[in-house]
Amino acid sequence: MPEISRFFGIIIYMYFKDHLPPHFHAEYGGQEAQFSIETGNVIVGDLPRKQIRLIQAWVELYREELVLNYEESQKDNGRLRKIKPLQ
Repeated sequence: MPEISRFFGIIIYMYFKDHLPPHFHAEYGGQEAQFSIETGNVIVGDLPRKQIRLIQAWVELYREELVLNYEESQKDNGRLRKIKPLQ
């Protein structure tokens, strides 16, 4: 699970060759959720409301980079890039 960002105790990561729709995974306090890159909404799982809002704000700032990383994650030899944390 390649980590692509980390902020406020939230770990953001993507799996290679993961299923559609384009998404990423987030972990906080032992809980996990998948988030849509397009909408920023939770697809599966649950996190505390505050952390969901922080992640959604981060998605708004870095959606383009997330899309590029997702596209890379689908390639045979794709390389994921780190994305700046929310500050």
